[in-house]
Order: sequence, then C-alpha cells, then structure tokens
Amino acid sequence: MAFEKREIILIVGILFLMIGMMPFIAPIYAVIIAIAIYFGVRVLVGRRKRQIQKSIGEGVCAVCGEKIVESKCSNCDETK
Repeated sequence: MAFEKREIILIVGILFLMIGMMPFIAPIYAVIIAIAIYFGVRVLVGRRKRQIQKSIGEGVCAVCGEKIVESKCSNCDETK
C-alpha cells in the first residue's frame, strides 16, 4: 500500500493530536479518538472525490461546490 503525501501528513497530524490529548485523557481513549478522526477524514474525502467525479462533465464551482451547467453555477450566478 503506497501512501500519498497528503495521507502521510494526515497521519502525522493525527499522531500529534493524539500525543497532545494524552496529558488530559487516558492514552487508550486518545488512540481511539485519533483512529476515529483518521477514518472520519478518509470517509469525508472519499465522498467528496465521488461527488466531484459525478460532475466531471463541466466541473464544480470553486465558491459553493455546485455542479456547473452550461458554463454557469446554478447557485452563484442566480444571485448576481
């Protein structure tokens, strides 16, 4: 399993979070919370990637994240 750069950064960040929580809570709880955060972030990123792949036709609006239809965002262009 090859890790990408962003996955290594996520693991290091969560490791630091876990170490920072240890003085305040039991180490086993810090480990459980860190693992839950890791998998939570992975699930959120996976869902976002799938959402972007669905709308790959014209793309996604950089401001609100809606699908771009006919070179216009349905949310942002209506308000202008």
